Amino acid sequence: MSRKPVTAQAGERARLEVQFDRQQLMGRLFGEFDQNLIAVESRLGVYISARGNKIQIEGLAEQAARARDVLIGLYNRLVQGQDLDPGAVDAVISMTAEPTLDGIIRDVAEPPKVMIRTRKKTIVPRSRTQVAYMEALGRDDIIFALGPAGTGKTYLAVAQAVQQLITGSVSRLILSRPAVEAGERLGFLPGDMKEKVDPYLRPLYDALYDMLPTEQVERRIASGEIEIAPIAFMRGRTLSEAFIILDEAQNTTPAQMKMFLTRFGMNSRMVVCGDPRQIDLPEGGKSGLADAVLKLEGTEGMSMIRFGAGDVVRHPIVGRIVQAYEGPDA
Repeated sequence: MSRKPVTAQAGERARLEVQFDRQQLMGRLFGEFDQNLIAVESRLGVYISARGNKIQIEGLAEQAARARDVLIGLYNRLVQGQDLDPGAVDAVISMTAEPTLDGIIRDVAEPPKVMIRTRKKTIVPRSRTQVAYMEALGRDDIIFALGPAGTGKTYLAVAQAVQQLITGSVSRLILSRPAVEAGERLGFLPGDMKEKVDPYLRPLYDALYDMLPTEQVERRIASGEIEIAPIAFMRGRTLSEAFIILDEAQNTTPAQMKMFLTRFGMNSRMVVCGDPRQIDLPEGGKSGLADAVLKLEGTEGMSMIRFGAGDVVRHPIVGRIVQAYEGPDA
């Protein structure tokens, strides 16, 4: 791969050329009907033309250099065997720092320094906060992941848990949520206990099926290697040799949160995920997540990772919705 350096000053227009080594990857780099190139053009205000394995970029020097870094970052992901979907393209664009004008390639133009491998996919960070989060998942004993929906809090925690189960770092996964209705009144649900609580735990099942083949998920649940249960089922237990995830933690009470955190056993890791701004407890109820963050901030062996609207990795409009509801400083 070769590139011509940017010699223009900031604010001036420039033309850059990038040549990639693997011609066979160009179709996937460009995307169906050149949708990836179109996305870069529209987001960064540049014009891109391609011929074979050579790409020319025209636009303001700063934006052209940034577009170059995005394309190199996308190419590097393909070289590593990763797929490119619209979400990945948008994430790389968002992660690209303003590059210097001498052609130095930084951050996403280099292969990702942290990744999670599961049976079905390899997962790389899609925002700067996800980089810090994934590093914490591999390092700290207890991690609090705070922020709005769509930022990958639970998904990445499940991915790390599955990776550690596969490699034998832990012997079981324990995934839990408080069974609190999100503003509705659903009444009495039919069926046995599992059928009653499964609707609340569905997002955890969805993440698992994305990481492991269906038959493996079902076999591991049947054997007890994977346990998915409401937080009430955690009382009185000590959870050793386990990767423990509490999702929707903002809907716990302080007593529930204390109970859950003190289940922590030897050779375990615990992740607490939630959005302190989206509490579904009865009016006047105090969130156990907010209470825990206030009391435990700075405790050795724990980390607090805070996501914002800019870290949303779903459709870009979701980030704009979060921004509109929570304000520019969310």
